[in-house]
Amino acid sequence: MARWKVLPAGLDPAVVGFVAQLRRLKDASGLSLRELAARTGYSASSWNRYLGGRSLPPREAVEALAATVGADSTRLLARHEMAQEAWSRDRNPDTAASAEEDSGPGAVERDSAPGMREGAGGRRARGGFLARGPLGAAPLRARLRLLLTVGVSAAAGAAIALLGVELEHPQLAGTATRPAAVARPTSYTCDYVRKGGMWYAGDSTTRSDRLEVDMSGPEVAELQCLLRRAGISPGGVDGNFGPLTESAVIQAQKTYHLGIDGQVGPRTWAALRK
Repeated sequence: MARWKVLPAGLDPAVVGFVAQLRRLKDASGLSLRELAARTGYSASSWNRYLGGRSLPPREAVEALAATVGADSTRLLARHEMAQEAWSRDRNPDTAASAEEDSGPGAVERDSAPGMREGAGGRRARGGFLARGPLGAAPLRARLRLLLTVGVSAAAGAAIALLGVELEHPQLAGTATRPAAVARPTSYTCDYVRKGGMWYAGDSTTRSDRLEVDMSGPEVAELQCLLRRAGISPGGVDGNFGPLTESAVIQAQKTYHLGIDGQVGPRTWAALRK
């Protein structure tokens, strides 16, 4: 697994969250930059910039990555569109163009794939494009598309499950079913107490556990309580590390001048507990 460098300061939370997702997908795939370049058609130096937060990948590169690692392309593209909108809002053409340089402190790692050259205007020999200049997209459209996809998937899954029951037990078809028991969500509270110069909220005493998106449990609830105490809303204290909690973590890392990656480690815990 690559040891990622801290993302450039000043990036919008939507961009940070998107790049962090790209990094997680690459890490989970086990592919090197050279292998990723060979499978997606975009050079290793291009992925070096994309994963280093120095430029955004084009839509085609995101689709190629999703196909390569088996990720949900619709969700990933929705996050890509929101990141594009934030990128174009925060950067002018001059800064966007300068972010395309191949060298600089934001580089992730040096790797290259033979036979992959980049031509003028960002076009690659295999048909790829580099993300140059301001990028425009409608974040509302991306969110609606994501919600529609989730809704359609849930409805389709329910219909398939019902059909399976009717085929296996035809005698049950057309009969009313009893409502299934629904498990109650775990309830967390924030009972703040200060011990040894550190703040605790009563859900966990960890000062080193690493947390990231899609994790859950009392440690996440503790994180959410500490974010609230710091005046940064995580959207709720439910023990689930979702997009709102990720955005709150990014805001806290900016506030405390920490490395911005949307993930929680010893330094973020220490800042929030003081």
